[in-house]
Formats: sequence, C-alpha cells, structure tokens
Amino acid sequence: MTKDLHLNPKLFDKDVEKNATRTGFGHGLVLAGDKNADVVALCADLTESTQMHFFRDKFPARFFEMGVAEQNMASVASGMSAMGKIPFIASYAMFSPGRNWEQIRTTICYNNRHVIIAGSHAGVSVGPDGGSHQALEDIALARVLPRMTVISPCDAIEARKAVLASVDMEGPVYIRLARNKTPVMTTNETPFEIGKAQMFYDSSFPQGRPVGIIATGPLLHKALKVAEQLKKEKISVQVWNFATIKPLDEKALVEIAKNCGAIVTVEEHQIAGGLGSAVSECLAQNFPVPIEFIGVRDQFGQSGTPEELIEHYGLGESNIAEAIKKVISRK
Repeated sequence: MTKDLHLNPKLFDKDVEKNATRTGFGHGLVLAGDKNADVVALCADLTESTQMHFFRDKFPARFFEMGVAEQNMASVASGMSAMGKIPFIASYAMFSPGRNWEQIRTTICYNNRHVIIAGSHAGVSVGPDGGSHQALEDIALARVLPRMTVISPCDAIEARKAVLASVDMEGPVYIRLARNKTPVMTTNETPFEIGKAQMFYDSSFPQGRPVGIIATGPLLHKALKVAEQLKKEKISVQVWNFATIKPLDEKALVEIAKNCGAIVTVEEHQIAGGLGSAVSECLAQNFPVPIEFIGVRDQFGQSGTPEELIEHYGLGESNIAEAIKKVISRK
C-alpha cells in the first residue's frame, strides 16, 4: 500500500470495516450543511434510501421532499442555484440522471448551475432490485454533458469528502453512490482532491514493468486484493484510484501508460461510455498502450445477490486477474 496516503491498515483483513458510499454521502451532506447555510437538499421520495434523512432531521427548513417528480426536482434545484443556494438533489441513479437527464442538461448544465446530483443504487451490486433499478449507464449519461464533473467514490469516507469538496466547486457535479456496504479502504487522513488520481498500491518487481490498474468506485477493493495475490506469482501491479472520471487526471494517466505499458480498467458500469471509454479516449490521443476492460458488456442487470451478480457479469477477482495476465501477453 502507498504509505503516505494513510490507507486503512486493515484493508486486506477479513474483518475490514464495511459501509455504504450512500451513507458516507448522507453524513457528508450534514457536514456540508453545518459549514454552509446555503446548502439545501431535495429528494424524490427516497429520503431514507439515499440517506438524505440525516440532513432532513437536522435541517428540516432546508430540506424539500419533491415526491416522485425527478424532472421537476432538477428544474427547481436549478432555480434555487440561480438564487444563491447550493442544492443537492438525490434519487436512485436510474432516475437521476436517468429519468431527468434532459432537465439536468437544459436547466442545470446549459445554465452552468452549481447543483450536486447524487445518484444512489448504481451498479449491479444493488442486487435483488433487478435490472430496472441497476444503473449501468449513469456515468456515460453524466460524462457526456458539458460542464459536468463526475465523481465515483471508492468508499464511504471518500464519498463524504467528495460531498464537502463539491460544495466549494462551481458548476454541476454528479456523485455516483452504491447501495450495499463495501470495504472501507481510506481513512480520514487520506487526501482527496477532485480531478486527482492516486496510486493505492505498487508491487513492482525488478524484472519487467508493472501492469497499471485504473479502477473507480467500490470495485477498487477487488483490484487491490488481486494485486496483493499476484505478488505470489511475481506479477508487478500498480493500482490507481480514479475517483474523478471527469475531469480525468490525464497527466497521471499518461504517466501510468508510459511507466506500465499496459492497463486494465475496472468499473461497475457499462464499458461503453464509462471509465474504460474515458481512459481509451485519452490514451488513443496521447500514448496508446494495450488495454483490457473489466465492466458490464452491453447487458442489462438482473436480480440476484450482489456477489452473484459481480461474478456473473465478469467483475470479480478472477476476472481482474485474468485481464492482467492477458494484457501482459499483449505488451
């Protein structure tokens, strides 16, 4: 592990602490409300599910239940932003930015309003809710919008920090959140900056260059576990956390490509339009290298336990290890 990042010392332990990124968002929103009286929260009838109830309970006069009206919620938030407020809007990612994408585009992004959009229950690890509620396209929907910042926190602590950092930004922000409890990889002392990638792990051996793993969201933990396991086979791996997908840390990415010579991207999202696409777009112009992609391959989700679905869609540890070995053969 990278010592100066102060990562969780129990990162590879079986009893590593777990918490949901949506819960980190909820606690971060309360801290943001304490820090800035202009912060307000709007929710589309999913207050407990999105963990906005923490904010509602502490700041009832600054919380607005919009009902099942995601399009209206986005437009109202844009108006509030125009009047000097800093609105956070929350729903399932399938509904925001899924259902209200046009309102986000036209009333928020087109007008460059400072609205933070929290899309919860993203990825197949939503589990039994099934394909209709498993947002696998939300990064693509948000990333394509001009002026939009896109953040995919790796754990609950990073989600809390992303909320606080987004308050001090300008323009629209999308924060991607997961439903289930996932391993906590960082600590309160781990630095976080929007737009900056971080190397969480480096097992470089003298012989040969490492493979660079570019990961985002909670699946980063599986990438780290694979890197630790491959040390036994003397396979060098660097694991990077790209919590910000837009703006992409292109400087870091190009350096990774130059130093490693091969890359594997890891995300709980469609490969098309997601992190893998963003990485490919950058490197195709700046420093092309062999790339393997871990992500959902042009499919909808389905019901099942989170781990069953992670394995079914080829997002598990064995799939990451296989992709690493495959890309090594292409160097």
